[in-house]
Amino acid sequence: MNELQSIMHVEDDPSIQQVAKIALEAVGGFSVHTCASGKQALTDYPSVTPQLILLDVMMPGMDGPTTLHQLQNQYDLTKVPVVFMTAKVQSNEVASYKALGAADVVAKPFDPMTLSNQIRQIWIDFHQ
Repeated sequence: MNELQSIMHVEDDPSIQQVAKIALEAVGGFSVHTCASGKQALTDYPSVTPQLILLDVMMPGMDGPTTLHQLQNQYDLTKVPVVFMTAKVQSNEVASYKALGAADVVAKPFDPMTLSNQIRQIWIDFHQ
C-alpha cells in the first residue's frame, strides 16, 4: 500500500473548501485538488488522478451520489476510496452511501484538527 498523498475534494461551499484544504494540507501534509461541483470532478479526474476522493453529498446540479455513479461509470475507482462528507449520518444513511460504493462517511461539521487522521485511517482500512 502506498502512502496517501493526493486527495480530490468535491465541495460546493467555498468556506468548507477552504477549511478542509487547510486541514488536509497544513495539518495532514496532503496535496488537495478542490472541485466546486460534481461536473468539475468528472472533468478534472483524469488529470488529477487522486488516490482518494472526498465528496460532498448535497450539491446543486449533480449531488454526491450522482457524481460517484458518473465517476464509477467513466473511471476505474476500485483502488480509489470515495468518502462522503455529510451532516446526514444516521446509520441507515451511512449504510446507503456504502451501498453506493463509498468507503466511509465523514460527518459535517468536521473537526479540522482531526480530519486528516480520519482520512488517513479510512485509507488504511480501505487497503486492508
